[in-house]
Amino acid sequence: MRRKRVLPLATLLLCAPALAGTAPAAAAPQTAPAPAPAPASGGPLRILLTNDDGYDAPGIRKAFERLTAAGHDVTIVAPLTNQSGTGTKMSNAPTVTVKHPEPKVWAVDGTPGDSVAFGLAEVFAGKAPDLVVSGTNFGPNVAGLATHSGTVGGAVAALEHGVPAIALSTGGLSVPDPVTTVNAMGPTLDFAVKLIDRLRSRARSGPLLPEGVGLNVNHPVVGTDGKGRASGVSTTFQDPQTVLEPDFTDAGDGTWKTTVKVVLRPAARGGDIEAVSAGRIAVSPMNGDWNTGPVDQAVTSALVAGLRP
Repeated sequence: MRRKRVLPLATLLLCAPALAGTAPAAAAPQTAPAPAPAPASGGPLRILLTNDDGYDAPGIRKAFERLTAAGHDVTIVAPLTNQSGTGTKMSNAPTVTVKHPEPKVWAVDGTPGDSVAFGLAEVFAGKAPDLVVSGTNFGPNVAGLATHSGTVGGAVAALEHGVPAIALSTGGLSVPDPVTTVNAMGPTLDFAVKLIDRLRSRARSGPLLPEGVGLNVNHPVVGTDGKGRASGVSTTFQDPQTVLEPDFTDAGDGTWKTTVKVVLRPAARGGDIEAVSAGRIAVSPMNGDWNTGPVDQAVTSALVAGLRP
């Protein structure tokens, strides 16, 4: 399973009480090949907003309204249809259908990665956005869910192009009714505005995040109506458990019935599941490539030492 490497962002995120949390051990950073753009100091940000639930889903529309109200210049470039679970998939079809149903909204008949690629190449041609925000997703993207998440995949596509990115998700592992989750998107986006303000104020004239680094933000559902505030913020890492386990039953006619179960194991200390389960916001640094840290590289070196072709 693909793992997102934890990078040393504690000093970036935890210097003020409003965003205080617990930081995990960090691996040495590695930079992305393309530099991130630098926003104007203190000014509104140009934001490309995407998701995997579709361009007209409640989460992305609420995000558009809230980020615009906060003074940012927001443009939606998102999938035409629901693309949940597509991960980092990119289409290779010779053509793609793109609709422009209203000002500041583009709907791409493809994955979140396709949407971000089109947005950067065409909608933001000549000047990359200051930030890509993916979400807010309907439901959590923690542990193994993040690995296969189209919401996270949209953020990764931005990182691969050297643009800072944040993936936003709303929900706990015990999924409440849809109305409660939609209500919880309000507090999620209130936090997102504070987080983006923090990044902007600390960036000054530089990039919002270190090169190649993004944030996977998971906001819990708090209260019976979902409108409650989280109990705090934790800097976390992606819990190594899978969460979803498929089960196959042979129907005897060449087809198999498939079901998927949620199977939770004890949460890793300092991981995203632990934080969300405790009613805290999980903020997990991630990168957009397949690299691991120096410790893993040392283990691999010892493993292959002495081997010959």
